[in-house]
Amino acid sequence: MLKNVVTQILGTRFAREMKRLRPVIGQIKEQEARLADFSEDELKAQTEKFRGVIRDRTAEHEAALASLREERRHTENPGKRADLTQQIAATEKALNETIQTVLDELLPEVYATVREACRRLMGRPIEVMGNDMVWDMVPYDVQLIGGIVLHQGKIAEMATGEGKTLVATMPIYLNALAGKGVHLVTVNDYLARRDSQWMGTVFEYLGLSVGTLDDTQPGTEERRAAYNADVTYGTNNEFGFDYLRDNMVIDLAQRVQRPHYYAIIDEVDSVLIDEARTPLIISGPAGRDERDVYRKYNAQVASMARKQAQIVNTLVAEAIEELEEAAPEDQETRWHAGLKLLAARRGAPKNKRLLRILTETGVKQQVQRVEADMMRDKRLPEVDEMLLYSMDEKGHTIQISDQGLDVLSPNDANAFVVPDISEDVKKIEDDEALTVDEKRAKIEELER
Repeated sequence: MLKNVVTQILGTRFAREMKRLRPVIGQIKEQEARLADFSEDELKAQTEKFRGVIRDRTAEHEAALASLREERRHTENPGKRADLTQQIAATEKALNETIQTVLDELLPEVYATVREACRRLMGRPIEVMGNDMVWDMVPYDVQLIGGIVLHQGKIAEMATGEGKTLVATMPIYLNALAGKGVHLVTVNDYLARRDSQWMGTVFEYLGLSVGTLDDTQPGTEERRAAYNADVTYGTNNEFGFDYLRDNMVIDLAQRVQRPHYYAIIDEVDSVLIDEARTPLIISGPAGRDERDVYRKYNAQVASMARKQAQIVNTLVAEAIEELEEAAPEDQETRWHAGLKLLAARRGAPKNKRLLRILTETGVKQQVQRVEADMMRDKRLPEVDEMLLYSMDEKGHTIQISDQGLDVLSPNDANAFVVPDISEDVKKIEDDEALTVDEKRAKIEELER
């Protein structure tokens, strides 16, 4: 009832949002009336005019960024480089905030420019996916509202037939004016190609370049050129795999993507929910590691695995013998046999002889009872100490026991102990004889 009262007084959230956006729609129409008298060349010149406004408002930040990056490039002191990196990050943040402020101010005139461009294109022949078509779209008010919402970084839910493809042209054009690249993410390559050619009609009319990832091969100059275009269309998988590939390159010059700036996701529920359930996995050749440490421990690990197999086989054989000889009422012997099978299962869950005995009547239940007893008494580590290492299949982890560590490193008990460096870090930080830069250098060396 309280919710109903509040709704009656303040209105629904949708109604409040619409009330807030109505004045912006009015501003767009005022600008559109002014643009109606522009010649075609004057209308196309709007793009450079907008970019000039952005350049003027961001010139100070851009100059500061260039200076900081140049200084960092010639600075070898680790502490100084860290400080410069923080300053660069802060300046980049200020630059992006300034750009967003300018874009918000330009929005009415920019959206009016797109709408007028669509009107000028009416009836012109275009080719989309090899099919001859005629441009016949001008954004309605509901599409202007959708475009404003998308620019604000929100989700615009539109019914079928409301023209969401055309809606995206306005926020794409607006954000592309910053020159940092805009991505349009779709769910399949057909939509990416179709929309890049279809909506690209408007962008190219206004002087923007358009690229399509699915028309290029990964890692090529053509793919890099697609990312360097003002507007880039592609599928979520192509954007995702290019990001993964860029994180595997040897040289930064081999990257194809620019720093990420602004993206619109078509069918957002499909891309961020349905498609996101399938992980993107990329791999490369592992090669052979010729380092001395690898050769040393590779042989020792193989040896430990063989010894573990012998231990497990012995445990299973002893358990089978005890179970065969134990009377039904001899619970103690059966319990100890279950303990050995439990250890074998933790050491080699896929041991064939073990899997076979566990299928016999009552054996698996006996192992489960022993496991429950050991867990209740918090004695499970005692089971693992019967092995060189224990395996957790669900967690995909291996825990090496003390005797396993002795096998891997018989001469150094602490070889596999991760050191706690917090005390050493505190000593460095408390050393008043060191400067700030010297402390940073020492801590970095300690961490390495």
